[in-house]
Amino acid sequence: MNAPRAATASGESRHWAQFGETTFVAGIWLLYALHRVAGRLLFRVAMGPIVLLHWLSRPALRRDSLDYLRRLHAVTGRPAPTWRDSLAHVACFADTMLDKLLAMAGRYPTARVRSEGHEAVLAHLRTGQGVVLATAHIGCLELCRALAAEMPGFRVNVLVHTRHAQRFNRVLERLQRGSAAADGAAVRLIEVTDIHPALAMQLAERVAAGECVAIAGDRVPVRSGRTLTLPFLGAPARFPIGPYLIAGLLKCPLYFMGCVHEDRGYALRFERLADRISLPRGGREQAMTPAAEAYVDALTLCLRRSPRDWFNFFPFWNSPDVEP
Repeated sequence: MNAPRAATASGESRHWAQFGETTFVAGIWLLYALHRVAGRLLFRVAMGPIVLLHWLSRPALRRDSLDYLRRLHAVTGRPAPTWRDSLAHVACFADTMLDKLLAMAGRYPTARVRSEGHEAVLAHLRTGQGVVLATAHIGCLELCRALAAEMPGFRVNVLVHTRHAQRFNRVLERLQRGSAAADGAAVRLIEVTDIHPALAMQLAERVAAGECVAIAGDRVPVRSGRTLTLPFLGAPARFPIGPYLIAGLLKCPLYFMGCVHEDRGYALRFERLADRISLPRGGREQAMTPAAEAYVDALTLCLRRSPRDWFNFFPFWNSPDVEP
């Protein structure tokens, strides 16, 4: 599995990027091969003990999972979550990891992917200009490759901080190399720790070529403390300004892109957050706030529909701004 490691026993808050990687690549390939041979049922049977051990051995994981679920259940009127809900939350994460592998390999059945709101995104891409997609750690966002069926050559450049998940991302890239040529789609991973002029120029070229730039809006920056504090699930939480800053710099539309489980598959959801974000020198944060608030609303809607699909296993409401 590929998840942040638990926080310190003392409960000290740490940046999410410090939690490290628990991926065992040989195990990932073994379970992926098992699914190809025997299907998802046997995969889930094999994963059961692994998920249980992972859940039992990481008290901070259980704590942070339950903290999130309690907050969501409280605002949605659901009964208070139990340990079973937390265990199911982690099991959903493990199941989604398989779907990430299948999606990048071009093996996930696109008939099980329903998309809503994507028409506006594709219409804008056909003008020749790209868009910025503000994503989150929910569901299987790699399934956006399914849009290539409606727009051949659909490409997404995903900004990731890969130090904590390098091995897993290498697995994803290896799988995609064998499939991108088949469907014309590509999900390009771009490692980034902060937004600098060289990166901005690279992204500007991608957007000018009609490609998408995707960046997570639910994890604070690694080397920058610039965040917006917004109400989220009943309490203030910090959100990065990255998606809004990039959209403003590139002068292109900003959309939310979410993905949650639905029936036996997934639902991709797109929502326009801003046609254009101006960045006045004296009030950038104020200019970004409406789009950020719309992002939080869109994220909350996705979580209401599928509570187990959010995979931020760290103290989200008590995370430091910068990595020490």
